[in-house]
Amino acid sequence: MTAYKAPWWLPGGHLQTIYAVQFARRPRVAYRRERWEIPDGDFVDVDWLDAPAGAERPLVVLFHGLEGCSGSQYAHALMAAVERAGWRGVVVHFRGCSGSANRLPRAYHSGDSAELDWMLRRLRGECATPVYAVGVSLGGNVLLKWLGENGGTAAQIVARAAAVSAPVDLTAAGDALGHGFNLVYTRAFLSTLKEKSLQKLHHHPGLYDAALVRNANTLRAFDNVVTAPLHGFVDTDDYWTRASAKPLLKHITVPTLMINARNDPFLPPHALPQAHEVSDALTLEFPEEGGHVGFVSAPFPGNLAWLPERILAFFGHTIADNGKRRHSGLDPESI
Repeated sequence: MTAYKAPWWLPGGHLQTIYAVQFARRPRVAYRRERWEIPDGDFVDVDWLDAPAGAERPLVVLFHGLEGCSGSQYAHALMAAVERAGWRGVVVHFRGCSGSANRLPRAYHSGDSAELDWMLRRLRGECATPVYAVGVSLGGNVLLKWLGENGGTAAQIVARAAAVSAPVDLTAAGDALGHGFNLVYTRAFLSTLKEKSLQKLHHHPGLYDAALVRNANTLRAFDNVVTAPLHGFVDTDDYWTRASAKPLLKHITVPTLMINARNDPFLPPHALPQAHEVSDALTLEFPEEGGHVGFVSAPFPGNLAWLPERILAFFGHTIADNGKRRHSGLDPESI
């Protein structure tokens, strides 16, 4: 499969990021929703893409980004590719991201690997076929952190993994989102994060200071008031330091693909991990362009096909051809 190359008509990381979300064609996907009760009394919603009846197929699990969901453009693109492959897929929503407010004061965060561990172990227990995990943006950091923390035991749960546009250095990413044009993205995140946080105060009075929530104009300020104290961190600096996946990349043993564009507005290129900072199990692909979870390709108006095709090729995707099976052309062991 060819390396990613941005179309000539879509220059720069900002355009490549925004166009993918706002304008790129996204395929339709029909999900089946299921609600899981969590042992602590809360719940999460999962959206399934079922495979054709009569065959056991591999399962691709997607963990979305900050304030993302199964309706995000990358979720539709990946699940449509999974469907074409004849595999099964599932988008697991973090707490409060499925359109329904979660019950407990806690929500989700960039280092929530314990939650991800519970989700993956449940899926592994219900699935007799290989499980492949994909994390996008925040979900990518959480997935990489989990893979590093669990080392060799992670291979008992997932066969392969992929992380896309993961902000593995949360301090560098958070600071980058705190100034300049990047405040456009920050305001979009804060619009829903603040709304959800203020709604929680109706059910959990005194959880935090509503005025400070309203006045937060950066992720650093919001995390200091809400995310950090709700999830056991001292402050934003403590949260961003302890939740970053980058220090754990050297401990990953599951074959994992990491795709980050060097012009990703969310993570400066100097913060990307170097080869000596990761294990041999990681395949690092850092194309010069692509934006943040952009990777639009083909002539105008473009499509979102490159990223899911690259991920499924790494997972050893085969496709049907006149009743026969043929390999995608890539040996997963050689990638």
